[in-house]
Amino acid sequence: MAFDGAFLHTLLPEINAAALSRVEKIYEPSRDELIIHLKSKDFSGKLLICARNGSARIGFTKAEFENPAVPPMFCMLARKIFSSARFTGATQKGLERVIELTFEASNELGDLVRPKIICEFIGGGSNIILCDQNGKIYDAVNRSDITARRVIMPGFRYEYPESRGKLDLTSLSPSEIIEKASEKSGEAASLLLGVCDGVSPLVCREVCFSAFGSTDAASDDCDLQNLNLPLENLKSSITVKPQYTALYENGTPKDFSFIDIEQYGALYDKRHYNSASEMLDDFYAERDRAARIKKQSGDLFKTVNNLLNRARRRMNLRIKDLEETQDRDRLRIFGELIKANIHAIKTGDRIATVKNFYDENLSDTEIPLDVTLSPAANAAKYFKEYKKRCAASVSLVALIEADKQEIEYLDSVMYSLETAVGISEIEDIRDELTEAGYLRSKGTKKRKKTASSPQEYISREGYRILVGHNNIQNDYITTRLADKNDIWLHTKNIQGSHVIIKNAGGDISEETLEFAAKLAAKNSRAKDSSNVPVDYTPVKYVKKPAGSKAGMVIYTTNKTIYVTPLEE
Repeated sequence: MAFDGAFLHTLLPEINAAALSRVEKIYEPSRDELIIHLKSKDFSGKLLICARNGSARIGFTKAEFENPAVPPMFCMLARKIFSSARFTGATQKGLERVIELTFEASNELGDLVRPKIICEFIGGGSNIILCDQNGKIYDAVNRSDITARRVIMPGFRYEYPESRGKLDLTSLSPSEIIEKASEKSGEAASLLLGVCDGVSPLVCREVCFSAFGSTDAASDDCDLQNLNLPLENLKSSITVKPQYTALYENGTPKDFSFIDIEQYGALYDKRHYNSASEMLDDFYAERDRAARIKKQSGDLFKTVNNLLNRARRRMNLRIKDLEETQDRDRLRIFGELIKANIHAIKTGDRIATVKNFYDENLSDTEIPLDVTLSPAANAAKYFKEYKKRCAASVSLVALIEADKQEIEYLDSVMYSLETAVGISEIEDIRDELTEAGYLRSKGTKKRKKTASSPQEYISREGYRILVGHNNIQNDYITTRLADKNDIWLHTKNIQGSHVIIKNAGGDISEETLEFAAKLAAKNSRAKDSSNVPVDYTPVKYVKKPAGSKAGMVIYTTNKTIYVTPLEE
């Protein structure tokens, strides 16, 4: 992405508009994000600092974040140092992708100190570093190894990343840039990228497109002096008037910059913004939500996936064992035949060849014998093995059915994880797995209700429709919120959400029923299909068996409707 040093430079005026504001709150929604709520008489805003690979940035945000119930240690340290501190301003060294946020605060002795938050946005090495006024590191989101060339560890002095010796566009003239670029030959965009500090490949290509009408013009085939005006315009965009532009493809964010982007023609849709923060909020909204949830639920995905694989392997082994019990009648017949021919069989025989009176053709049957046993003992041995396999057959059928139910349950948990839309839903799932015995409990406190809320819709006729997004929500709306005459819906034999139509005892129209069924199909594994079967029945016919896992119910007296999932 084009969050380069030049883009960061254009952000300084926005950030410095909050100077002299006080730090009211500090949050850490995820390990690599810090939110500082700044407030004064004339200003109030949430400054987001993100060091996540692929979306590292800084800017004011209006997005809402779910914060962990227990603040992480890094957050607690930041609160200790910066709570109630006054923000004095942000500075940048040249066009380095590093910005320093300076504050004024009182230490434990009441002395005035000026701690800093240093934000590095260097590709995969992005970081948030807390320092004192002398540059001594308190802590960092991403600590380095003690043997690293530049050590980022508590107690060490902060050092800037090593300079690459490139030129600063804001302090040099275009002719000086062109002179340096002319020392080598190649594509003009690559030459600019090699000599200019703080600009991304996107910006370099755009400058060349403006100068030559092509992004891949070579220095041997064009006059680099044509770069004069585009470089002057670029310098103006960095220092005076940025033109914030984001590129989208079918609604999917692709790239952004502080200049207008013309090189792609009509390939992408362009959106223009008045501020960098507003653009970054829009650009990263969905991506950040998904990344945050993935980070919070990564261990759960791994746990549930392992449990699913284990349950499937166990069921397959039991199916194989069950198949081996299917010839148990042969063992009983062998025992009967030995008993019937016991006078003709001697101890020490390895095989008894007898007429099989269970066969209409009275064919000869060879029966393997244990030479150490008498004929009667061999018969008893076959009868014992027959009874053992009969018992095993009954037991295995029950165990396989239990395995199927467990696989179905774990698959529903996996679906809930895949479709979770907030950290509170992840916590619901974590609690659910703990209560089911799959995770160890971290305390004795019992859950009183779901941490997250089911989604609610209103049909065109005014009926409330509730949709659960995980097993705990499904149980909550079906067993606690629903009345016996409300209508319950669920995709037929497909993992998905419970859906409740609150009908207040009245009749439901076909229109409302179809709308609710489409919601059920949309919130299921069949969301990308068509003609999806959805079962529905009054809630009074939906039962939750005693001891069953969250979200598991049985239902009767149902009908089925076929619908296409509701579109966004």
